[in-house]
Amino acid sequence: MPANSIALRLSGMFTLVAALIFLLIGGALYQQVDRGLGLLPGAELDARYSVLESSVNRFGTPDHWAKITNKLKLLSEEDKRIHFWVVSNDPAYEYGNPDAQIRAFAAGPTGKRDLHLPGHRYPLKVLVSQFPAKDQRPPLRFMIAVDTENFRATQHQLLVALVSLALVGVLLAALLGFWVSRIGLKPLGKLSEEAQKLAPPKLSGRLQLSPLPPELNQFVNSFNATLDRVEQAYSRLESFNADVAHELRSPLTNLIGQTQVALTRGRSAEHYLEVLQSNLEELERLRSIVNDMLFLASADQGTKATKLIESSLADEVATTLDYLDFILEDAQVQVRVHGDAQVQIEKAHLRRALINLLSNAVQHTAPGQVIDVAIEVQAQQVAIAVTNPGETIASEHLPRLFERFYRVDASRRNSGANHGLGLAIVKAIALMHGGDVFVRSDTRGNTFGITLPL
Repeated sequence: MPANSIALRLSGMFTLVAALIFLLIGGALYQQVDRGLGLLPGAELDARYSVLESSVNRFGTPDHWAKITNKLKLLSEEDKRIHFWVVSNDPAYEYGNPDAQIRAFAAGPTGKRDLHLPGHRYPLKVLVSQFPAKDQRPPLRFMIAVDTENFRATQHQLLVALVSLALVGVLLAALLGFWVSRIGLKPLGKLSEEAQKLAPPKLSGRLQLSPLPPELNQFVNSFNATLDRVEQAYSRLESFNADVAHELRSPLTNLIGQTQVALTRGRSAEHYLEVLQSNLEELERLRSIVNDMLFLASADQGTKATKLIESSLADEVATTLDYLDFILEDAQVQVRVHGDAQVQIEKAHLRRALINLLSNAVQHTAPGQVIDVAIEVQAQQVAIAVTNPGETIASEHLPRLFERFYRVDASRRNSGANHGLGLAIVKAIALMHGGDVFVRSDTRGNTFGITLPL
């Protein structure tokens, strides 16, 4: 199984969560038990001292002291963890053979303290108490000590047990997490199998929405929506390829046919000149198609307009109309311009878009009619709308008019430079400027335009 498997990742997350939980719970439990075990030696010292205190304080004769020493000896023999020392100025009232270290320790403050003795792994917990002189007995320093090794061993065993249980728990969490993840991801595996069956040219299949967990429904809906877009794009691509082949085939067929006819027999120089001129026109048409395709391909790669200059849109429209002066005169069409705005544009590209918009309007305008160019400042953008009188375009065609090679009348094939890429180039130029295109069609005319950001 790959290292980046979702099941492995989920089981790893389960393991981390389990480890964190065991660490917190185990740490808290250990702290509580450790605190309780730490209090046990002191509690045992207090219990032993409470039993002996009254006996030592009550009498001060040598006979009574002999009984106390016998009792201390019996207690020490019964529990090897318990040690007693009595330090006094009178050796007759001492117990436990205190050495110099014990005497120095006894001379310190009373209360519970730790005593480190050679041969003991852990310190002894010692209760040092002071008994004043009574009768014949001198003042005493009474010491009760308990060995903490057993308590420490219990702590160690508890720690080992907690660590062992935590490791086992983490291992079980990892295994169970992996098993649960595999079961939970089975629907995703089935979706993957269905998705692998989808391949061109059969893109009509879709992933099934049921029975699926609710968490996967959104993914399936998004994936199916993506398939819808891919199917539409694939269909457009097939149509586009057919249109490209048709557009390129026509001039190539003309070139080949005219050349073959010219070569069938000897011709005059004037005839060859006419053939070359005709071929040149077809070659110019081919070059125009290729250049437009290269421009659209560059725009599809996300190319942006960079050489921006603040310009008057009305002036740019006027410059474009000067360029199209002969076309407008031949078509007997007038153009009226309304409004103006200052916008950051790349002049060459915008003029190309305006030429295509106006050429499209002129092509579909009857002689003697007027084309309106409206420049309107809107919220955060400027709209350039070119409206020409003409037949209303059906609503189902409007969303696709800016697609490459799309024509309302599929049987209509234009000649010359009008090869079905003009409006697609307009859209590409608008997107390069961060804008968009729009189209409207009603009884007042057909409007094509672009929006540019302010």
